Amino acid sequence: MTGTGIRLTAPAPGWAIDADVVVVGSGVAGLTAALRCTAAGLRTVVVTKARLDDGSTRWAQGGIAAALGDGDTPEQHLADTLVAGAGLCDEEAVRTLVTEGPAAVHRLIGTGAHFDTSAAGELQLTREGGHHRRRIAHAGGDATGAEISRALVGAVRDAALRTVENALVLDLLTDEHGRTSGVTLHVMGEGQHDGVGAVRAPAVILATGGMGQVFSATTNPAVSTGDGVALALRAGAEVSDLEFVQFHPTVLFLGSGAEGQQPLVSEAVRGEGAHLVDADGVRFMLGQHELAELAPRDIVAKAIMRRMREQGATHMYLDARHFGAAMWETRFPTILAACRAHGIDPVTEPVPVAPAAHYASGGVRTDLRGRTTVPGLYACGEVACTGVHGANRLASNSLLEGLVFAERIAADIAEGGTSEGGTSEGGAAEGGAGDSTAEPAAVPAEPAVPAEPAVPAEPAGTAPLPLIAPEARATIQRIMSEGAGVLRSADSLGTAAAALETVHEQARQAQDQDGSGSGSGKPAVPGVESWETSNLLCVARVLVAAALEREETRGCHWREDRPERDDTDWARHLVISLTPDRRPVLRRTATAAFPPVRPGAGPHTPPSPAIPPHADAPREP
Repeated sequence: MTGTGIRLTAPAPGWAIDADVVVVGSGVAGLTAALRCTAAGLRTVVVTKARLDDGSTRWAQGGIAAALGDGDTPEQHLADTLVAGAGLCDEEAVRTLVTEGPAAVHRLIGTGAHFDTSAAGELQLTREGGHHRRRIAHAGGDATGAEISRALVGAVRDAALRTVENALVLDLLTDEHGRTSGVTLHVMGEGQHDGVGAVRAPAVILATGGMGQVFSATTNPAVSTGDGVALALRAGAEVSDLEFVQFHPTVLFLGSGAEGQQPLVSEAVRGEGAHLVDADGVRFMLGQHELAELAPRDIVAKAIMRRMREQGATHMYLDARHFGAAMWETRFPTILAACRAHGIDPVTEPVPVAPAAHYASGGVRTDLRGRTTVPGLYACGEVACTGVHGANRLASNSLLEGLVFAERIAADIAEGGTSEGGTSEGGAAEGGAGDSTAEPAAVPAEPAVPAEPAVPAEPAGTAPLPLIAPEARATIQRIMSEGAGVLRSADSLGTAAAALETVHEQARQAQDQDGSGSGSGKPAVPGVESWETSNLLCVARVLVAAALEREETRGCHWREDRPERDDTDWARHLVISLTPDRRPVLRRTATAAFPPVRPGAGPHTPPSPAIPPHADAPREP
């Protein structure tokens, strides 16, 4: 696989760090991978866009799903995941997740994460949508992500891993054979637009999180601008299933014009017995699905949208007044505080809710070792598409996926898995773990390793990527929310595609005229905001192309003009890559299983024998 030659317009690196592994991202996936790589003796550097504890993981309220309770089994977790995935889960990937998950959670506890327990010391488990068993472990009531982040960040600091905080990753570095050799990045600082450097390493692990900021309203933090997916596409990697964006059914409704990150009302609230009702107090989920309010998220989101359309309403309500003040204060203190901060008291009134962009079920295509189609490039967490989630993620499987596949990636690298990607024999560079005990710090003012020309020249005929002016960010988000939100059609998606193309074309024309890259006449100079906006446009165009191509309704992809699920033509994945002229190329897989990430490579490691093949898995009703 060769790169596209597309790169963000940026200054040449002015400093460099050498490592065996660079991990981009500091959520559960990134920090777990970093800790495991360090434990294996690999010089590991963690690069993160904000602070170590400022990614998506800390916002996770509900918990982490695993078959940990009495009477629960991996087989049952497998079945629930396959149903939620609406026929597109890769069964081997799911089997890996549910069999390795319980032990991975216990290792997380061993790292220092404290989950809520009963007086007898047993894990307190709850239910969420799509789960037939109580298998969600939680911490601090509704602050699971924050506790996991606290434990992992503490472990990283205790291990003295080298970290580069407040750094936006720009592009992948490759050698003359197209193999990974590191990343370029920009360290953000006050008034600093020239802080570009490089981390040179034969293994790069993308753990950059999601791309929820491509929509106007999302539960994702401001840093979730699709940087990892955009980087991978520019590097020539394949992505898949980007059309399957999960819209969380119950996000606190702050008004029709609300934009940016919105407060989430966890599925665990419904798991404990809250009811979805309309303005008249009618429980409209009864009769919609056997699990009513606990149906998979795509079904609940669609039911809410249908009811809103029928009644001309802007939102529905979540009624949990019967919990009482004590339960709200002990089980859901974070949600209670968020609601009260916006003038709503769940103890005495129903909570207004509406769906908002929440999670990308697709991403950079990987195998079960986390390998992408670019040698030496790995991906895990929300940025990756392992095949676990299919067309719709099962609630609380995301933290578990990040945990399990991060461990698998670290094991593959430690075993020399990147040797075909240019790593030294055995996977570790000379010196082993010598630098892994360096004091955690930002990039030193005077790097010990001087920069050398690390970014290869672009192929002939490939122009620099026109940067998109920061002012276009709101335009892109509005286009996506209106045309590619919960409700989609050929018309809405076609309109969105044309509007996004206009944004791209205006930037290209401006670059041709004066090199500014701005369609509005303002210079789009290289900098964090223009790089983020360029990444948003990249992933938006690919997402819309995939959603337009998939002419059916499945999972969290709802086509109003194609309301039925079509297993004859569409029980398969869309695999997408970029051409050097920045056009997405789409192809369908032959089945719901993914082909190998590279010719001659098996798609998966041998599956666990604990669960036999699930030939007659339940399907979405």
